[in-house]
Amino acid sequence: MRRSLVLTNETTRHPFRMTLPPHVKNDIFDIPAESLWRLTAKDVQGFASTYVAATAAILIFII
Repeated sequence: MRRSLVLTNETTRHPFRMTLPPHVKNDIFDIPAESLWRLTAKDVQGFASTYVAATAAILIFII
């Protein structure tokens, strides 16, 4: 029996999910893909602080 790696049916039941109580399964919801690609101020702040910290560490290492 051959099985493909990608399931074509999204309603396929997983053994772990079958063991979960119903109130836990009701809280599972899909995150829209559009919200995953939004750039927020927190993202910019995190990138800027990481960039400054890495640059400072490299400069201290060189000097």
